[in-house]
Amino acid sequence: MREYLEFLRIPGAKSLLIASFPARFAYGMIGLGLYFKVYHETHSIAAAGFAAGANGIAGSLSTGYRGALLDKFGMKWPLRFFVPSYALFILVVNMSHSRLWLMIFAVALGASAPPINLSVRPMWKSIVPVEKLRIAYAIDSTAMNTGSILGPVIVTALALSSHPGSALLVCSASLLLGGLSLSSLSTINAWKPEERHPNSPRLFRIPGIRILALEGICIGLATGLFNIALPAFNTLNHKPRFTGVVLAVDSSLMIAGALLAGLIAKHLSPLRAFRRNYILWALAAAPLALVQPNWTLLVVAAGIGLFVGAQQVFYFEVLDAVRPMGTAASALGWMWVIEGTAGAFGNSLGGILSEKISPSFCFGLFSFFVLCGLATVELGKKYLRAADVNVQPDPN
Repeated sequence: MREYLEFLRIPGAKSLLIASFPARFAYGMIGLGLYFKVYHETHSIAAAGFAAGANGIAGSLSTGYRGALLDKFGMKWPLRFFVPSYALFILVVNMSHSRLWLMIFAVALGASAPPINLSVRPMWKSIVPVEKLRIAYAIDSTAMNTGSILGPVIVTALALSSHPGSALLVCSASLLLGGLSLSSLSTINAWKPEERHPNSPRLFRIPGIRILALEGICIGLATGLFNIALPAFNTLNHKPRFTGVVLAVDSSLMIAGALLAGLIAKHLSPLRAFRRNYILWALAAAPLALVQPNWTLLVVAAGIGLFVGAQQVFYFEVLDAVRPMGTAASALGWMWVIEGTAGAFGNSLGGILSEKISPSFCFGLFSFFVLCGLATVELGKKYLRAADVNVQPDPN
């Protein structure tokens, strides 16, 4: 805890977290808020699900291009353009009633979302010393996950209240507050894109990036399968409300895992930490297909959440070491494109397999794809050796 308190005393660290949090909170609201809006207007679960899914896919596919904008023009003007226009766009959606236009707007919203997380992540390198980067990534992941937990809770309560339109209104206001606060920070305005050497290879010509992309496909598929199989598993066992309990435990342990990862000894290189945690993650996921809708599912979900939270921190370090200069934002953006697209495919596959075979079969596939991700990293570790450098010397 002392290390985190010391970290927050670093000039610019606390202000970056506080300024960005309302926008991250809004990101946690938009998908579910759109779902409830479409359902309220159409009374169709299928239409609402399609709108939320289309919004998510459009957001994933456009992340790489938004990252490229930041790497080319900096952060100030992209944020000042996208944030107000997106907040206004949400209000337009909130006033719409046509099924067709709501579907079109769902895709447009996903494609035009402001690059909030892509702006925050590269900033840490310019604010904190290199030996504090692991803690920075841990706190950043915690803030992002906390927004993803609180957002759905608040938007559900508002959407099901006597004033359902307030859900997207709060989302728009939070996005505007956070985005404009972030764009007004002196550190954001002073940030300059990294200079790209003329002979520097393109992102996907680097073998290490291709390894991380393949690993991202495995984890995207795993996550997509799990997100659908979990509610299906509990529903078929006549415990639909148990899904919320499991997700709450899983999300809480993700936050704990990220915070613990920030305290891992700095002499342990990002790649070693990434690989060791991956093994623990695969072991925690192994018995998922055997669980029942009781304490066994809670225990396994808690273990998975703990190691996923830690893995996010080490992943950011590995990616930052492997990527070429000039891709501070776009490298992560393109990785999210790949993982998000695979996740959308996993959602569809999970629905079909849960219905045709069983949710437990999908749980087994989740464990299998996590193992595939581990195998990909182990087989390609020589291409990730740029991340096998100690953050600080081993005292021994």
